Amino acid sequence: MAKLRHVAIQVPDLEKAGRFYETVFDMERVCRGDTPFGNALMLSDGVMNLTLLQFPEGTKGMINGPDWAGMHHVGFVVDDAEATAKKIEEEGGSYYYTLEGDYEGLQAEEKYKDINGVVFDISEHGWATEPVGRLRKEKEEREARARETVPAE
Repeated sequence: MAKLRHVAIQVPDLEKAGRFYETVFDMERVCRGDTPFGNALMLSDGVMNLTLLQFPEGTKGMINGPDWAGMHHVGFVVDDAEATAKKIEEEGGSYYYTLEGDYEGLQAEEKYKDINGVVFDISEHGWATEPVGRLRKEKEEREARARETVPAE
């Protein structure tokens, strides 16, 4: 059974938007990536992945210009991407494109459009819900420093 596990929102300022979701909803930064497709800041509540997207001039994927903010796409974790792709097309959806490359923060697989043209991702492995890469190392270092400053009982 497919599960909604990823929501992507385009924003004009990644850091400002990231601080908002961290402060208001206690979300944790799990990954940051700058790619030729655009820049991403991933946050999570431990189950859902919220990815904030920002598109500098010259990058791909932007909707309505660099200052626009709003829903960009959603993502579903599926058991079988090939079988799901077949169902999508049988029901009137269509393949859109695949983001390729090995960039930190780029976790999308196949992108599709539904019958109304709404973009969504499908993935067999899902999206980060725990810190990865540089952010994982920074979190581990913070936790180690915190343990060192706790007085022994």
